[in-house]
Amino acid sequence: MTHFFSHCFKPRPAQKKTPTHQLNWLSVWGFCFWGIVLSANAQLPYPYKPIRIIVPYPAGAGTDFTAREIGKSLTEAFGQPVVMDNRPGAGATLGHAIGAKAPPDGYTLLLGTIGGLVSGPALLEQKINYDPIKDFSPIGLATYVPYCLIVNNQLPVNSVQELIVYAKSRPNQLNFSSPGIGTPNHIGGAQLMTLTGIKFLHVPYKGSGQSMSELISGSIQLTITGLLTVMPYLQNGRLKVLGVGHTQRISWAPNIPAINETIPGYYNTGWWGLVGPTNLPKAIIDKINPVMNRWLEKDNTRLHFQNNGLEVATTTPQGYQQMIKNDLISWKKLIQQAHISVESLP
Repeated sequence: MTHFFSHCFKPRPAQKKTPTHQLNWLSVWGFCFWGIVLSANAQLPYPYKPIRIIVPYPAGAGTDFTAREIGKSLTEAFGQPVVMDNRPGAGATLGHAIGAKAPPDGYTLLLGTIGGLVSGPALLEQKINYDPIKDFSPIGLATYVPYCLIVNNQLPVNSVQELIVYAKSRPNQLNFSSPGIGTPNHIGGAQLMTLTGIKFLHVPYKGSGQSMSELISGSIQLTITGLLTVMPYLQNGRLKVLGVGHTQRISWAPNIPAINETIPGYYNTGWWGLVGPTNLPKAIIDKINPVMNRWLEKDNTRLHFQNNGLEVATTTPQGYQQMIKNDLISWKKLIQQAHISVESLP
């Protein structure tokens, strides 16, 4: 019996322990391996892998078209695919919040818009979780989005001056529509009233579709919107365009007067451009900006943008940054003057 137990419970031979110095060398080797990999990646020329552009509006919109054009320029220059990532919502602030938190390596960029960098922050202020100036690295402007003053064809006016005279004799009798409180369309109308003293009744809708249908039917007398949106109705005579909110007449529609020709200081132009998160290396910014600009300045690119109701625009990174700052100051002032607040949102 004793022999049986001694056989069954025979002590196991002690396992050999890996010498400590061997473990240390293995750790050193592992660190060196990953250090070499990371160093190699850091030394690879930008870009060495696909680039993502966050688009803060749905697929198929003008923002999507603009981002894809920028993507084509980067693919042609760098030989890397560029993927669109549409993140609509919250008046473009959702997509901008995602873009602000991206790593500053140049592989996640954002189509910066006036909605997400100016009108949204000017209206919502601390209610959004990013700073439009501190949390982004501007790369370059891509396009202007000319907003036009549009009236129903039954309104007996054919110019901005005639509208001012007509509206002053009928305070709060003309209905002005927008696709929502605090949108560039709304701010454009508010600015019109602030600078001239005329009074419209603002009727906000939850989107541009209903706003346009009410304008065409005559329930609404005027609105401010993109020219491409109303082009078919201008051509068939159901609507009239009185002016464009850009600083000057747009090149592809020079017959439309700039509103500031009648109302000095009026400015209501949307824009879209390319930005990255804060701390994006200057070397990457300086590599992308001229590539974008060369693509946008091609004649066929300009024509393509015009056919989509857009005006090509190019800037330096510094010029784009200053534009954002200036517009943010102007829009905050306009929102205060027009007594627009987040509490008035539907």
